[in-house]
Amino acid sequence: MKIARSLALFMLLNLAAIPSLHAENGLFQYSTIQALMEGIYDGDLTFKGLSKHGDFGIGTFNALDGEMIGVDGKFYQVKADGVAYPVAETAKTPFANVTFFRAEKTINIKKAVGFNELEKCLGALLPSANLIYAIKITGTFPYIKTRSVPRQQKPYPRLTDAVKQQAVFEFREIKGVLVGFRTPPFLSGVNVAGYHLHFITADRRAGGHVLDFRTGEAEIETSRMTKFDLHLPQNAEFLRKDLTAGGEKAVDRVEK
Repeated sequence: MKIARSLALFMLLNLAAIPSLHAENGLFQYSTIQALMEGIYDGDLTFKGLSKHGDFGIGTFNALDGEMIGVDGKFYQVKADGVAYPVAETAKTPFANVTFFRAEKTINIKKAVGFNELEKCLGALLPSANLIYAIKITGTFPYIKTRSVPRQQKPYPRLTDAVKQQAVFEFREIKGVLVGFRTPPFLSGVNVAGYHLHFITADRRAGGHVLDFRTGEAEIETSRMTKFDLHLPQNAEFLRKDLTAGGEKAVDRVEK
């Protein structure tokens, strides 16, 4: 009997020590896209705090001061001059999506394809329309068009007005990384439905929010998010703002 009990305990302990073959990846999100649409551009989460939840992702900075890209464990800020700057731990964000990226599926493409063609390639890698997927595309881009928005002054305008001041950048035959997520339609208003991608060059000197691109030879890595952790700001602007206005079409106009 003692031998049987000891054997059962040994097996139980060893089974517990075996890592899961399907480790869950999770998306951490701070605030909502609807709050950003309504001009809530100040958050109270520092990048030191954000880094505890992920080191890969996209977002923006307080006062809407540029585009954020998190890749390979580091955060970058692409300001309205188009330059990518390292982010200080004390900097704060009003909206961000991050994860600790672990690729589940990888494919390589050898020929130049536009975004519509790339969507077809991604279809096989992202089989469910009801899950969030993290996407990382590393390679050479014959063409890519990005933007960044200049730092805003109070009283903050709505995002549809702020992006009218955007600076647009075009790159040709450039190496770099696309970072972002595909979010299901039922999260519209909470996040950007569909694809939301940011870009940074291989030398980490430039980039921005992606408006259009054509990729050449590239590696595409994806990971499904089976957990979604939403944290909401606690400042007065967020707590008092009416967030029932707006809609998917307005978000689509701003993002694309």
